Amino acid sequence: QVQLVESGGGLVQPGGSLRLSCAASASGVRIRINAMGWYRQAPGKERELVATITTGGSTTYADSMKGRFTISRDNAKNTVYLQMNSLKPEDTAVYYCNAQFTMVVTGRNYVDWGQGTQVTVSS
Repeated sequence: QVQLVESGGGLVQPGGSLRLSCAASASGVRIRINAMGWYRQAPGKERELVATITTGGSTTYADSMKGRFTISRDNAKNTVYLQMNSLKPEDTAVYYCNAQFTMVVTGRNYVDWGQGTQVTVSS
């Protein structure tokens, strides 16, 4: 019902930067996007929170990302961004976009995930 399309991943050297984007869209239904966020999963590890942002712009970050990563969103475009600076090899993971949304007709809330985009930090 909701499609989340991520882009911007790739290979970067340690200390470099990447900007991820995630655009949410729905076909045939009216939705209201609420909070959006980014999570990541490294090989052999559980998926973990990176950052979240509400429609009003309030943000939360995992401690290890504070000061290096910045989440932002464009509500008009239903798009969330993740600017990642000072990347480290341990940031290597698949990054997933997450959206909490409300189906306008029913008022029910849902959560959906993107397919993920690979970020590799290596020299």
